[in-house]
Amino acid sequence: MTIILVILGILALIVLWYVGTYNKFVRLRQRVKNAWAQIEVQLKRRHDLIPNLVNSVKGYMQHEKGTLEAVVNARSRAVSAATPEEAIQAEGELTRALRQLLMVVENYPNLKADQHVLELMEELRNTENQIAFARQAYNDVVMIFNTAIKKIPDSIVASQMGLKEYPFWEIEDEGDREVPEVRF
Repeated sequence: MTIILVILGILALIVLWYVGTYNKFVRLRQRVKNAWAQIEVQLKRRHDLIPNLVNSVKGYMQHEKGTLEAVVNARSRAVSAATPEEAIQAEGELTRALRQLLMVVENYPNLKADQHVLELMEELRNTENQIAFARQAYNDVVMIFNTAIKKIPDSIVASQMGLKEYPFWEIEDEGDREVPEVRF
């Protein structure tokens, strides 16, 4: 009789561990999704600002059509990205295109003095800061999630749930590590 109780007790502990681990992964996965949603909010704001900025500078920058087209095309790819991996890559391209646009703007004194352009640039800078904070929060949650699904014995439950690692949002190249300096 006591052996049966011991076996039932062990089984109950295993079931409780399994349920607790399963629920932990559900909670962590939701935190990753929430962190990604916060990034998407900021990226949408960024994507909405870009057409206004491009339209504002278009008249001044007749000779920089290629730069403007690069920004517009990069924005299109970023908006249409379907997965975090695609979004991370597309946003890296958009960041590089925006950096090039900001450098070109430096060469146009009238543009640098335009109040509307100044306001848009300030909005863009604030949005970039918000994106950076959201990326940091996302990467923090991804680290916790990715570590949890690899730890033994929790990895058993993770593999049964079909959980895979989420990608970190890392800086792609050395140019992205440098903050573009904008002087008006």
